Amino acid sequence: MTFSKILIANRGEIACRVIRTARALGYRTVAVFSDADCLAPHVQQADEAVHIGGSAAADSYLRIDALLEAARKTGADAVHPGYGFLSENAGFAQACLDAGLVFIGPPPSAITAMGDKALAKRRMLAVNVPCAPGYLGEEQDDARLQEEALKLGFPLLVKAVAGGGGRGMRLVRQASELDQAIRGARREALSAFGDGTLMLERLIDHGRHIEIQVFADAHGNAVYLGERDCTAQRRRQKVIEEAPSAVVSPAMREAMGRDAVAAALAVGYQGAGTVEFIVDAELKHYFLEMNTRLQVEHPVTELVTGFDLVEWQLRVAAGQALPARQDEIELKGHAIEARLYVEDPYAGFAPQTGTVLHWQPAAALHAGVRIDDGIVEGSVISPYYDPMVAKIIVHGRDRDDAIRRLRAALQNAPLLGLRNNGRFLADLVDHPAFRTATMTTTLIDQWLEQGEALLQRPLANDVHWCLAAAAFAMHQGAGWRADSVAAFGLPLRCDEVQHLLRVQADRHGSVQVTLGSAVHRVRILGHEAAWLRFEMDGVIRSAVAVHHQHALHLALDGASFVFNEVSAFPDSNAAQDATRALSPVAGKVTQIQVAVGDVVEEGQALVCVEAMKMEMWLSAQATGTVHALHTAVGEQVESGALLVELNLT
Repeated sequence: MTFSKILIANRGEIACRVIRTARALGYRTVAVFSDADCLAPHVQQADEAVHIGGSAAADSYLRIDALLEAARKTGADAVHPGYGFLSENAGFAQACLDAGLVFIGPPPSAITAMGDKALAKRRMLAVNVPCAPGYLGEEQDDARLQEEALKLGFPLLVKAVAGGGGRGMRLVRQASELDQAIRGARREALSAFGDGTLMLERLIDHGRHIEIQVFADAHGNAVYLGERDCTAQRRRQKVIEEAPSAVVSPAMREAMGRDAVAAALAVGYQGAGTVEFIVDAELKHYFLEMNTRLQVEHPVTELVTGFDLVEWQLRVAAGQALPARQDEIELKGHAIEARLYVEDPYAGFAPQTGTVLHWQPAAALHAGVRIDDGIVEGSVISPYYDPMVAKIIVHGRDRDDAIRRLRAALQNAPLLGLRNNGRFLADLVDHPAFRTATMTTTLIDQWLEQGEALLQRPLANDVHWCLAAAAFAMHQGAGWRADSVAAFGLPLRCDEVQHLLRVQADRHGSVQVTLGSAVHRVRILGHEAAWLRFEMDGVIRSAVAVHHQHALHLALDGASFVFNEVSAFPDSNAAQDATRALSPVAGKVTQIQVAVGDVVEEGQALVCVEAMKMEMWLSAQATGTVHALHTAVGEQVESGALLVELNLT
């Protein structure tokens, strides 16, 4: 099974990640790209690249015919699927084999066996791998699902049997939520995976999500490479992953590893796979599912074992035996991975679109720090794909060492231009629940409902305001101010806060800033690209400052803010207008719940917009009658687009 050129049927950071190892091993690589990704880093890094279709995944990265044609056109003789998209699609794996290509992943039969979560659980029960109680039946009408749910009791999960990544999954805590959960999970599963089949699973409340990395080859060898703790989740999407788990003992690790290997062998597995378990308060583990691909969080396993898992994938796909035996696998130190998402944690984690204005990860690359990304400055983040743009991974002597390095890395590599979860991640790993390893899979969602301080938007402090004022005063566009010794008022706004600062510049690079009753002196000492060195009240510090379209994007001490100079002419559209329902994000309209002439109550759902794997509902802000609809199901809309007009009553 020799091969020399690998087509990577994916995009973003995982495509870049595979290219890196493939190149180190002497393989040539082929990237594929959609309209939206024509300038993406993975396209530039590969030896060759082929355009495969439109921006939507269904028009490009999910097109088996286009991917096979790209392989034929470039002479690629192997395909690496990455994760997501077609990585767990048995039909794609078989199509690659039928085309004479090496599929760098498990056999199609193993993907099929584990791809259907209900079938997988039945197989696990047959080999004595513990599973949580649930309904795995083929009868899928709503009435039967509701009947089985009442038998199981609450809380429970309604889950799509296909796919992964939290798609097609709903948490149900009481019977009144069941009908909507079934319909929502089925709709989302059909959209994401083309399969609306559902299963029910009794929720292990306050559980921990622990997964085992397994590897198998074609020679009958199978090993596990320790566990990863993925308990820190939001809406069933992982946020932080670490290895090893702070709650797993050596005996528990061995038991889980044994069950994970049994699961892999039960389906004739080959290559990299992950067996996911939920662990209850008594530290008993139950099989959830097996991901028949490389995981997003594989770098933490690489850092604690010292093995390159993509290299292992390529060697196994080439017919070689596993590079190590079970007794040669040892975990050293502690690793943590934080997923950097372009979403706003302080607005319900709403996904963001726009242009990356500043991203210099090299500034954070010190000992024990690794950053896997798929963006560069100038990258345009579209609504078509997952909002994860980078992963910050650290390795330390112990867990406290790793947490400290992760917080520093997040501070040293700020992403500017789009709201993101960087500050939230730094605060999360410093939260007592994380520090003491008492997180649960639902804790962040509970915090969201309870208004936990961690999810309240941080406010700019006096240093941010004064530095912003100095940066505006010294900016080239305001050069006339820097040449004057006269004081002037500078009205600035940051989020919902507005201040009138008094600024007086001198000819020596210093600016005196008055904020309230306090007076501060700010001196810009150096400005190289976006990095700004300044002195404020006798203390020298560094920040990142980027001026863009009359706004200042500022990052300092792990916090990022956008400052705007307040116009003397107020925006007549600034106040919220309850008669006009605007799209919260750029995305695709998937549901419209009203028609012209309908009477709606305040809070009633109007339109659903899907972007970056998330459904967002637009609700009426007041009671009224639907006057006009300006969209249709399936339409792609921009952020702020007018979707519904109401006549208020």
